[in-house]
Amino acid sequence: MINKKHSTHFLLGWAIAGLIIGALILSLWPNTTQNGFDHHAVQTDAPSSYANAVAIASPAVVSIQAFRYNEQIPSLLDPFGNNKNKPSIKPSQGSGVIVDNNGHILTNYHVISKADAIMVTFNDGHKTQASIVGSDPDTDLAVLTIEHTKHISIRFADAHTTSVGDIVLAIGNPYGIGQTVTQGIISATGRNRVGLNTYENFIQTDAAINPGNSGGALINTRGEIVGINSAIFTPSGSYQGISFAIPANMALSVMQQIIEKGGVVRGWLGVEGVDLNPQMLQQIGLSNIQGVLITDVFENGPADKAKLAVGDIITQINQLMIRDTRDVLDIVARGRPGDKIEISGIRERQSFITQAILDQRPESSN
Repeated sequence: MINKKHSTHFLLGWAIAGLIIGALILSLWPNTTQNGFDHHAVQTDAPSSYANAVAIASPAVVSIQAFRYNEQIPSLLDPFGNNKNKPSIKPSQGSGVIVDNNGHILTNYHVISKADAIMVTFNDGHKTQASIVGSDPDTDLAVLTIEHTKHISIRFADAHTTSVGDIVLAIGNPYGIGQTVTQGIISATGRNRVGLNTYENFIQTDAAINPGNSGGALINTRGEIVGINSAIFTPSGSYQGISFAIPANMALSVMQQIIEKGGVVRGWLGVEGVDLNPQMLQQIGLSNIQGVLITDVFENGPADKAKLAVGDIITQINQLMIRDTRDVLDIVARGRPGDKIEISGIRERQSFITQAILDQRPESSN
């Protein structure tokens, strides 16, 4: 027979022990409940504001107005051409970033293309004129300079710390309404074959970029620039969730060459070609080959001197596989005049290897 007195003492003892253990747990982990973790007490690393980052970067981001003037064309209303110095169209709107203490501004080439005068507006409302140092249409970049001495330059982020998923902020002047900040993440890096520029290495982001944002800054949460906002992917002309920025390190390299040399020096092979496709391969009796079919060779150019010919297929350059014309363009452009490159290819179904010495790429040439 069970002793009821001993049983009661036993249960009472366990109950008291349970209360003591429960109190200890609540004192050590106050955010726990009987159902587990208190989801209302979740602590996150996400900041509630990016005001500090914006405060650091925004003084270095400017609004740009590019004016184009009338040519002197006599008319019945102005027979002597007295209005030739008045704007013929509404000035194009864009943005720019002050990148050094010498007053150099990076922006997009398409913002200031064919401009006769450029007005820069700081985020505090101050205005000043800017002049063009030089441009590189192939990357859609341009460098301006201002004489205004009270400017603040942007800080550059370490390119190696930029990753997909990072939070970024786009600062610019959309639609000319004034400096505006939008937020998103880096959706992809190294985007090319987009068809916007000759040389592409875009950062893709979902931060809203609209007309007028071009040339503005894409910054990280520390207020450092990671890219120059450049374009959007859209059928409507307005933001659709896919935006592109030129990486800051690429833009800085282009800017330094423009300042030091007056332009960007790139290698040039002197060929034109098309991407191989299954129909071409079937016609020439080959299969499972990637490369570029040469359709033209510039006379006395590097390819001509290397004995490349129309109909040759380039499969490798410096032992790097060639998938399409974009690969040829990028690999050759990374070279410098005088660099020797090794080209592997196929001619009349036979493999060959030759060497070419790069020349300087002429403007608007491949």
